[in-house]
Amino acid sequence: MITTHMLVIPCGHPCARVPTQPLNGVILIAKKQKLTTSTGRPIQKKPLGKRIWNNRGFYLMFIPVLVYVLIVYYWPMLGIRYSFYDYTLKKIEFVGLKHFQKMFSEKEFWKAFTNTLVLSVTKLFITTAASVIVSVFINEMANLFAKKVLQTVIYLPHFMSWTVTAAIFTLFLSTSSTGFVNETLKNWGWIKESIDFMHETSLWRIVYYLVNIWKETGWGTVIFLATLAGINPELYEAADIDGATRLQRIWYVTVPELANTIIIVLILNLAKVLNLFESVFVMYNNRVFEVSDVISTYIYRKTFLTAIPNYGYTTAVGLFKSLVGCFLVIVCNWASKKVRGRGIL
Repeated sequence: MITTHMLVIPCGHPCARVPTQPLNGVILIAKKQKLTTSTGRPIQKKPLGKRIWNNRGFYLMFIPVLVYVLIVYYWPMLGIRYSFYDYTLKKIEFVGLKHFQKMFSEKEFWKAFTNTLVLSVTKLFITTAASVIVSVFINEMANLFAKKVLQTVIYLPHFMSWTVTAAIFTLFLSTSSTGFVNETLKNWGWIKESIDFMHETSLWRIVYYLVNIWKETGWGTVIFLATLAGINPELYEAADIDGATRLQRIWYVTVPELANTIIIVLILNLAKVLNLFESVFVMYNNRVFEVSDVISTYIYRKTFLTAIPNYGYTTAVGLFKSLVGCFLVIVCNWASKKVRGRGIL
């Protein structure tokens, strides 16, 4: 005997039902069926205009946000057309792909592009690793008061501006008598002459990474501490019963539980690797351009530090940077779907 079943579908009406019939033990849901109430009356959607009017308060609140987004984010995008123009203070002339050909043939541009990737990716991995290590250390602390104090102390650098941060480290690493690091190393007898950390090509990147670790590690621990707080205590109890030491508990319980979060953080931040400007701009100088010049500082110099800037060329560089960033977002979205089952978009 074949009977007709009623399947409740959450479509906004609690009594909406769609008739289904079993086929070889499998219930098939009828597609494109008109939704009806329990009494069989069809549910009719209200006209669009009436729905907008009924929710007019929400639309009115949304209007300022929409206007802001259109003006600040979308209106400037019309300027990308100047990538195909010679745009100087004297003329605006269509030149096609001339700027892109020039850009791809310049060693200076490719050096800036390479530096951007190296600095961004290396900084991402180093700061993520430091955040994980500090998070595990804080999680293992038994004294709650000491844990809160340490969290507060390592969070504070994140709220400093990069200008202040650069000034602090420039003072610490100065070659003058006020340079704390150089004077300390001299007093210990490790060096005889001051080391110019901020102007040495071989040392600048190391300093840059250390400054980023100092400034961003505390903030990066937020998400990892949240993950650690959600680990099932029974896993640690089982490890204790098996006779695991503290290091073994960290390696075999804590680290595997953090692995998925670490991968997600890396994927989400890879999409922003080209957005590197302020942290480099306040620390670099003419002597270390070879290892510190990035795409954003390259655009800045070509726009504001040139006697007769060609805005068309710098717009073309900015457009290329945006296209690469868009590609990275798509790749990271695909990787996110593979790792956690949903994308970032």
